[in-house]
Amino acid sequence: MLPPTFSRSNIPTVIEPLGEYLALSPQQRLTVVDRITNGASIIEAFADVADDSAIAAAFGALLGLRVVTAPTELIPEPQWLAKIPLRIWAAARALPLPTDDPTTLSIAVVDPFDAAALDAVRVASGGVLPDIVVAPRLILHTALREHLGVGADTVQSLIDSKGEEAQSQVDLADAAEDASIIRLVNQVLLEALERRATDVHFEPFEGRFAVRYRVDGELVEAKLPAEVRRLQAAIVSRLKILASLDIAEKRLPQDGRIRLRLSGRDVDVRVSIIPMLHGEAVVLRLLDRSAALVGLGGTGMVGRDLTIFQKALELPHGIVLITGPTGSGKTTTLYAGLTRINTPDLKIVTIEDPVEYQLDGINQIQVDTRTGLTFAKGLRAILRHDPDVVLIGEIRDRETAEIAVQASLTGHLVLSTLHTNDAPGAVTRLVDMGIEPYLVASTLELVIAQRLVRLLCSHCKKPLSGAQRDDALTVLNGHSGDIFGPIGCRQCNGTGYSGRSAIVETMPMSPVLRHAASERASTQKLRDTAQKDGLISLRDDGLRLVCEGRTSLAEVLRNTHAGTIGQ
Repeated sequence: MLPPTFSRSNIPTVIEPLGEYLALSPQQRLTVVDRITNGASIIEAFADVADDSAIAAAFGALLGLRVVTAPTELIPEPQWLAKIPLRIWAAARALPLPTDDPTTLSIAVVDPFDAAALDAVRVASGGVLPDIVVAPRLILHTALREHLGVGADTVQSLIDSKGEEAQSQVDLADAAEDASIIRLVNQVLLEALERRATDVHFEPFEGRFAVRYRVDGELVEAKLPAEVRRLQAAIVSRLKILASLDIAEKRLPQDGRIRLRLSGRDVDVRVSIIPMLHGEAVVLRLLDRSAALVGLGGTGMVGRDLTIFQKALELPHGIVLITGPTGSGKTTTLYAGLTRINTPDLKIVTIEDPVEYQLDGINQIQVDTRTGLTFAKGLRAILRHDPDVVLIGEIRDRETAEIAVQASLTGHLVLSTLHTNDAPGAVTRLVDMGIEPYLVASTLELVIAQRLVRLLCSHCKKPLSGAQRDDALTVLNGHSGDIFGPIGCRQCNGTGYSGRSAIVETMPMSPVLRHAASERASTQKLRDTAQKDGLISLRDDGLRLVCEGRTSLAEVLRNTHAGTIGQ
C-alpha cells in the first residue's frame, strides 16, 4: 500500500506498487528508478513508460484520490484563481476546482508527489491544506493554457517585479533582453508550433494586445493574460532584435528573418512589422524545416491531375503555372515538383521572394529590392548560368512575364505562380500583362489552379443525418455513402478540422486550347473548351474529398466559386 503523504522522500518506496498497477516490465521499472535516482520527478520518470491517463488512474487507485479525465471537469474556481497569483498556479501546474464549501481548496495536479508545488499553493492560500485531485498531464496542461493563458507565470512575474516600469518603455533594449521576455516570446512560439500554426499575429488595439495564430488557414486568438498589453513594446523589441531589425525605428515597416530551434525543431521565421494606430503590429510566418517538404503524393493531387503534372515536369521546355490566392500552397506544390526532378544531370535555379525552404542540390536566389535584385534582373542573370529548369517565385509584372516566355522559347522549363482565380484565367492574365496571345499559346504547357481545404478531424468527425444529409446529397448528385461533418474535440482544439489538403483544377494546353488562346478567347470560352478536354473543376475535385469522408461539404463550398458547380 502506498504511504498517505506526498513527501518526495517517499517516492522510491512507491515505485514497486505503481509498477505493478501499470504492469511494467522489470526493465521499465529499472529505468524509472534510475531516472528518479538522477533527479527526475515521478512524472518525468514515467513519461514515456506509461500513458498519461494510466499514470493518473494509478495515482487515484493507489492513493485513494479522485481522478478527472475530461476537460469539462477542469473548470477553475474563480475565487481561488483570483486570490492566488497566476504565477503560483502556473509554476505548480495546478488548477483550483469548485467545492461546496468556499473555505476549502481542491486542486487538480498531475504529480501529487510534488511537495514543493503543493507547499507553494498552501502558503499562498493562507495555510489552507488543499484536497488533491489527479488529472492526466495533457488534459491539465490544456486546461492551464486555456484558463490561465500562455505564459501566465512569466507575465505576472514581470509585472510584479517591474511594477510601473513595465509600462514606462524607457529602455527597450534592456527590456527585450530580459530573461522573462525571452521566455514569454518562446512560450508563444512553442504554442504556435504545437497548434500547427503557419503564422503568428501580434496586434495592438486600444486597451489590449492580441496574439492570433493562423491554423489550417483560420485565425484563432491565443489565450493570454490581459496584463500582456503592458509588455507590448518589450515583446516587439525582442522580435526586432531576433530579426536583426532597428528597435528604434517605429515609423516605417520593417522585414526580417529569424532562425530558431524550438523543442528540437529547426524553424525559419519571416518577420513583418508595420506601424499601426496603437503601436507596431508583427506578423511571423513560421516555416518548420523539419516538416517542410512533401512529395508529389503529399500535395493532394491524385489520378489524372497527378499524371499530367508529372509529365509536365519532364518536358524539356515550356511554362508550367500554379495559380491561386496567397496561402493556397502554390509554392509547396512547386517545391514538391522540383524535389521530384532534382537529379545530378539537371541544373535547377530558383529566384524567390523570399526563399521559403532551402533545397539541397538546387541553386536558390533571394530577391532583394533594396539592392536592385528584382525578379526580372535576377532572371536575366539566371539564363546566363546555363540552367535546365528555372523556378520563378511569382510572375508579377510584364517584364518578368516576357523574360519567362523568352526563357521557355530558348529551351528552358519554367515553373512559376500567378494570382488568378482559376486555371483558364491564367491565359487571359498573361495576355492582359502584355504578352502576345500567340506567345502564350506556344509557350504555356500546363496551368494548375489550387486551393487548400481543411480536413475533418479523424477523432471526432461524424456522419450527417436527416435534413443535413439530404441537403448534401442534392449537391453531391448520386453519392450514396456516408457524408461527414465536423464536431470538435480536444485533439482539434474544438474546430472539427485537423490538417489541410489541396484541391486542384488541372488544365494542360491541348491544340484546341492553344488555338483558342491565340484567338484571345475569353476566360469562359477557354473553360468551356477545357471541359471538353476533361477539365475537373476545383469544386468537383473538392466534392471528391467530401465523398471520401475527408472534408465537409461546407468547407468545399466556402473555398470554391459557385460558378464552377457541374462545370
